[in-house]
Amino acid sequence: MRAAVYHGPLDIRVEQVPDATLRAPTDVLLRVTHACICGSDLWPFRHGGRPAGSRMGHELLGRVEAVGAEVRGFAVGDWAIAPFTYSDGTCDFCTEGLTTACRHGGFWGGLEQDGGQGEAVRVPLADGTLVKLPPAVEHDEALLRALLPLTDVMGTGHHAALMAGVGPGSTVAVVGDGAVGLCGVLAARRLGAARIIMLGRNPERLAIARRFGATDEVTVRGAEAAAAVKEMTNGGARHVLECVGTAESMQTAIGAARPGSTVGYVGVPHGDGLNLLPLFGANIALRGGVAPVRAYMPELVADVLAGKLDPGPVLDMAVDLDGVPEGYRAMDERRAIKVVVRPSGA
Repeated sequence: MRAAVYHGPLDIRVEQVPDATLRAPTDVLLRVTHACICGSDLWPFRHGGRPAGSRMGHELLGRVEAVGAEVRGFAVGDWAIAPFTYSDGTCDFCTEGLTTACRHGGFWGGLEQDGGQGEAVRVPLADGTLVKLPPAVEHDEALLRALLPLTDVMGTGHHAALMAGVGPGSTVAVVGDGAVGLCGVLAARRLGAARIIMLGRNPERLAIARRFGATDEVTVRGAEAAAAVKEMTNGGARHVLECVGTAESMQTAIGAARPGSTVGYVGVPHGDGLNLLPLFGANIALRGGVAPVRAYMPELVADVLAGKLDPGPVLDMAVDLDGVPEGYRAMDERRAIKVVVRPSGA
């Protein structure tokens, strides 16, 4: 089969890899119909750090082609969506909702595991990992694209909002206008926020933020942006979503926070270490980390199917499998927010 393979910085190739096959009785073989390129995929693309030969992609949905003998929840022909990690759904961490810490789980891609940016994947621990979709999605491309962000960015934005304590009537500031930040806006609106301040500078992305529920914009950066939020809110936002992961974005988030507030952070950390003194002095809580997306999927899938939630607009470019390298370049150059990959054709 064909898949996107990492060969070093700025070097993603689509090439032949071993076919995905069942290896354990708890596996499912999933034919990938939709996948994504993620902002986190850009870090090795830009800077290295993964072994050459690693398969790429962790956001996927598709159709079941084969099931292991111990799989109970899926049959050949079912449609299913997968979070960016696989998990058994039964260990102590999974039952607590922390599926990313599953004692038997792991991540897509790398040298041994299939990646989402390919024709098919072996899904380990399928009953705990996959969420079944109704058969009608097969004929509704708009619905499939609304569901696809739930594999990562929508669940991650939701996690940021929950960790920040967003609820009815909240005033929220969102740092980062990438797909996660935009989904954070949508999540905050879904949780009842009354005022949502988007920090970003790209006009097209700000337009999506407004569509998703942003009420205010701050188009400067750094300390100037934090000061603007404080002026707009008479002292800072009570709930701040940090959706980038750089030292600057974290400093901006903390600077925009009101004393006694909470920062929900989901940006993958990179850069200099965190200075705890501003948090300490203002009694600001910091909560977050890698999002346990599988725990959130059932309620988010239900809302998409009911027409109450549509994060699909963050998918602003589509490619077939051969177009994956260009998709990486487009996101790296900020010509695209998030690229959807159709292995069988865009």
